[in-house]
Amino acid sequence: MNLRLKYDATPENAAALADEIVRTAKNVDGVTLDYTERSVAKIDRIIEAFRRENVQLASIAETLFCAGCYIGEVFVRNGRGFWRKTEDTGMKGFASAPMVIQTGPESACNPIDKVFKRMENGEEDSLAYFYSGFAQRGSEKRPWWKFWQ
Repeated sequence: MNLRLKYDATPENAAALADEIVRTAKNVDGVTLDYTERSVAKIDRIIEAFRRENVQLASIAETLFCAGCYIGEVFVRNGRGFWRKTEDTGMKGFASAPMVIQTGPESACNPIDKVFKRMENGEEDSLAYFYSGFAQRGSEKRPWWKFWQ
């Protein structure tokens, strides 16, 4: 899929791409996205509306990509991870997105591809559930003997 994004799809531009969906959601639907964990469910509802209206994935691919950047920025702004190039992580070869969120020393998640799956598969690929699962992993306490990690 050839995307025509306003900014290059790089970790450095992820926040600017996320801001695009924030502006669009506000201008088109009156939805306020504030980068909180609660706002992830709003992206689920927006995508579900696209599905109900039978919007073709190809016609909103840029919007979905920016929504994935938004989900990633929720991780970043809530201290749950940071953007990395996919090729620099263990997700190389598994993720089609050019960037992912590093959530720990050896773990990463792929909010961009997850948004596309949410559009394709529906509620079974809930973004709120995805976010809570990865956010919870990052907040788990380590056993005392793993203090160096």
